[in-house]
Amino acid sequence: MSGHSHWAGIKYKKAAVDAKRGKVWSKVARMIIVAARTGGGDPSANLSLRYAIDKAKAANMPKDTIEKAIKKGTGEIEGASYEEVLYEGYGPAGVAIMVEALTDNRNRTTPEIKRLFEKHSGSLGTTGCVNWMFTKKGLITVSTGDTDEEQLFEIALNAGADDMQNTGDVYEITCDPAAYEKLKERLQEKEIPTQVAEISMVPQNTVPVNDAAAAKKIISLMDGFEDHDDVQNTYANFDIPDEILSQIAVK
Repeated sequence: MSGHSHWAGIKYKKAAVDAKRGKVWSKVARMIIVAARTGGGDPSANLSLRYAIDKAKAANMPKDTIEKAIKKGTGEIEGASYEEVLYEGYGPAGVAIMVEALTDNRNRTTPEIKRLFEKHSGSLGTTGCVNWMFTKKGLITVSTGDTDEEQLFEIALNAGADDMQNTGDVYEITCDPAAYEKLKERLQEKEIPTQVAEISMVPQNTVPVNDAAAAKKIISLMDGFEDHDDVQNTYANFDIPDEILSQIAVK
């Protein structure tokens, strides 16, 4: 896969949301709670909360569940207190990995994340060891079969995008996080469907992984993080060619 949205694109292709809906709802609820606690319960004045609510709606979370999570965040009803923790480390082939977690017990989560790294031939690093390799960006992908490239480029440019790449299967659009909502709204207005739409940590450079065994370990490691209840997001700088992905049965 070319471009920067490798893991985001793989997650989309794996289409695991339906099978793991309960887990997805739990993770998004934590995101809403923390966003409401930090910036208040009004999504019109709290961009992080608005983004979390959008993710909840995309996961088909019921409205009353969303409202309950907001109230837990604002303290209107009792709920657990979650702490934001960022883990950084390396996977097979020297791939840089960042793991964002929300936990109510750091002393439980940290050793579990460390064990996941080690189980898949990786290592948990120190704070700041790979963070510098990534830039926070709005990331949106659109299937190349769903729109005209010139039209999409013009819409994206006018909405504040700073880059658009044709990666073969999708157009990959990146923007400053401040322009993300406007860009997403413009695409919705034009009825252009998106695949991935998120605030992401985009790698400045990627590491090519042409060995199937190493690629399989990397995907297994990333899946392990995604399956962890406390993990919200994972980012990595690997570049696995499509022919290697097909060999390791990533659909």
